[in-house]
Amino acid sequence: MTIPTASAAPHSPDLDAAKRAARAAALVARAGCDPAWGAPLAEHVLRDWPIATAAVVSGFWPMPGEIDIRPLLEVLHARGHTIVLPVTPHRGQPLSFRRWTPDTAMLRERFGTYCPPKGAEFAPDVLFIPLLAWDRAGRRLGYGGGYYDRTLPRLPAAVAIGCAFAAQELDVVPAADYDARLQAVATERGVFRCERN
Repeated sequence: MTIPTASAAPHSPDLDAAKRAARAAALVARAGCDPAWGAPLAEHVLRDWPIATAAVVSGFWPMPGEIDIRPLLEVLHARGHTIVLPVTPHRGQPLSFRRWTPDTAMLRERFGTYCPPKGAEFAPDVLFIPLLAWDRAGRRLGYGGGYYDRTLPRLPAAVAIGCAFAAQELDVVPAADYDARLQAVATERGVFRCERN
């Protein structure tokens, strides 16, 4: 899928317009996808991306239309990993992460997201991150809040893996220098290691 790119400065009209167009195209592309394709995504990750035994793993509770990675989180929990989910802060702040288990009753937040209502907070070593669009250079396009862009620089040793449908791939995601990059993207078709350029 090809979207016009922009080499403009952050928050320039050209870049903002390119991101809006990319988000609209990604929403159309994922409309025909099944959230249950998170099951093959889990199989690919478990086979192709070994996670250190003691690693704290961050996932996400899927919003409508997003690929459902709960099968992956359940397997990792069963293997003894500490699983955490993000808590959405006030705008302009980084995410925090609360412990989750399959028995956790979830709390609805702003923007239609869900998080554990209470519990210990941890800094994740591996983050599985939702997105709207991605490319092979590790650029991701989220919903525009910038939460992961503020969070990932605070976790310089962590591994960031985007989770999406293969159909959400773009040739080039419009991005500014401050937009955090991914090391890989996991989809129902496989795990793609990103080549940053």
